[in-house]
Amino acid sequence: MPEISSPPPAPPESRRLMSLDALRGFDMFWILGADSLVHALHKMSPSAPTTFLATELDHAEWQGFHFYDLIFPLFVFIMGVSTVFSLTKIIAREGRAAAVKRILRRGILLFILGLIYSGGFTYPWPDMRLLGVLNRIALCYTFGGLLFVFLRPRALVAVAVALLLGYWAMLGFIPIRDIHLKSDHLAARAEKAGDETLAAEFRHVSGDPSSNPSAMRDGPVWTAAQKMFLATTNTVNGKFEMGYNLANHFDFEYLPARLYDAFWDPEGLLSTLPAIATGLLGIFAGLFIQNKSVSDGKKVAWLLGAGAAGVALGFLWGLDFPVIKKIWTSSYVLVAGGYSALLLGAFYWVVEVKQWREWCQPFVWIGMNPITLYMTDNLLDFHSLAIRLAGGPVKGFFDTHVAAGCGDLFISTAGVALFIGFARFLYRRKIFLRL
Repeated sequence: MPEISSPPPAPPESRRLMSLDALRGFDMFWILGADSLVHALHKMSPSAPTTFLATELDHAEWQGFHFYDLIFPLFVFIMGVSTVFSLTKIIAREGRAAAVKRILRRGILLFILGLIYSGGFTYPWPDMRLLGVLNRIALCYTFGGLLFVFLRPRALVAVAVALLLGYWAMLGFIPIRDIHLKSDHLAARAEKAGDETLAAEFRHVSGDPSSNPSAMRDGPVWTAAQKMFLATTNTVNGKFEMGYNLANHFDFEYLPARLYDAFWDPEGLLSTLPAIATGLLGIFAGLFIQNKSVSDGKKVAWLLGAGAAGVALGFLWGLDFPVIKKIWTSSYVLVAGGYSALLLGAFYWVVEVKQWREWCQPFVWIGMNPITLYMTDNLLDFHSLAIRLAGGPVKGFFDTHVAAGCGDLFISTAGVALFIGFARFLYRRKIFLRL
């Protein structure tokens, strides 16, 4: 494979990669609610194809991999690719200190936006959520960017390998208490102890603890779970089940504030380590694309080949270390990174090599303003706005005069049209959020 080059010492005369903007927009397209189109179509006219697509556009409950499980790591991967181009320019023009300053400023701002996205100060401490999607992106960008600035490519490869192998070793060999933190398991323990009231409380806990305030940290249900946890003295290792693994137990013990899944968090502390490796995979792809000694055709071939190898190795590793998004297992990193490389290679070939660009303009509009659109959707909710515009009698008209369920499809289409239209508005007026 052609060698990955270090950042050039002189300011590069590089054009912006439309393929990267389009791929980022394609990713955001699904994040912002395009999946609702498929779910509405499946509800209106269920069939084998719509069943398959609807399944792929929903997360695997725990172990396994669906298309929707690619959306988050794909964004982190793309961020890694972009890091190479943006920081290379800054290092060449202003030096490493300026690059570090930008990394820290952007990382802090992204982390603050993540806190706002997760509710900010809606709830008093400790019922605020510290870690979420944007917070993980901020951490991956910060650590990945700093590593890129100070380490050579070979050292970056060593760090990525160490993160993946180290995470596998930690989850495989460090002992944990022999207790499941899933609410149904805790309910069974309470029932066995003769506390039917507590068992019923545990059964009401599902996902976000805000659905049951007593499950908030330091609430009665949380305190009861903590007592059960601390009272468990038997230990096991090599467990990867939901609520029964080192990453989940570590969050329960050490991650402060509100946890997304009541007793653990899918964007928790330990699982951030392999997520950083996902960003590093994007950095490797960015360094390779930046290498001017390799033709565009060979870049596509290597991206596709490396992507296929990553997917195969990830699923092979998954036989020992299961592919699980919610604890970001090392096998999941390889599978998601492989698919990300495949998509990048495909977009690069279509947009940069073949110069077929008209089709991807809406994706480019979205991809140029991902954080703005993400935060706008959080604050306004494009789908809810579409319901206000196309619900009630409008939905009823389509359900009655076209087909049952067509009203939901029309609302979903309106929601997609709203965020694409807003993205186009921002793009045409050159309004871009620069953190």
